[in-house]
Amino acid sequence: MNLSETGQSRVNGYLFVLERSLKTFLPADIVHDAVREIESHLRDRVMTTEAVPNEREALERVLSELGPPLRVAQAYSAERVIDEAVTTGRLLPIGRAIWHVATTTLVGSLVGTALFTGYVAGFAFLAVAALKPIFPNNVGLIVVDGIPRVFGAQFPAPPGGVVYGGYWIIPISIACGIAVLTVMHRATRRFLTRWRERRKLRSALEAPFTT
Repeated sequence: MNLSETGQSRVNGYLFVLERSLKTFLPADIVHDAVREIESHLRDRVMTTEAVPNEREALERVLSELGPPLRVAQAYSAERVIDEAVTTGRLLPIGRAIWHVATTTLVGSLVGTALFTGYVAGFAFLAVAALKPIFPNNVGLIVVDGIPRVFGAQFPAPPGGVVYGGYWIIPISIACGIAVLTVMHRATRRFLTRWRERRKLRSALEAPFTT
């Protein structure tokens, strides 16, 4: 289907909204490439579609199958973020990917919360190791009236509190922190890999019905 001037204006308007939507999810330096990629896909769909019953209805059908610009931007940015996280394994992309997954589905929210908690625990062990030499009387196993209250750091120290644990806490905390972060990092990449594979499988299954 070769678009008329009116049809071209409709496509350009769709792409304009798409670009503005992508800017809310992706860095500015890759938005242009993202728009070009989606535009190429859109125009290929238009070219293989017949103007039946007329150009306007055929074009609106193609745009409807592609989806609203905001939803397309969300899906595209999610794919980019998750791919980057799985491929590079860097903390920042993984953090963005977990945030996206956690804010889009219930299962993602539950798993994301669990993974976030694990990362916090790992960094907490490292924080204990870093703070022990600086605040030896505030870091360790803190016991009040014979009852253990917390293992970590507390400022100020509770009245009547006794801190157990010398500098041997430092290497143990470092080892525990590294172990927890390593386990969580591997678990996160495995989860994101499976998440990406499920998304691709779902897209492949839906493709015959949207072309």
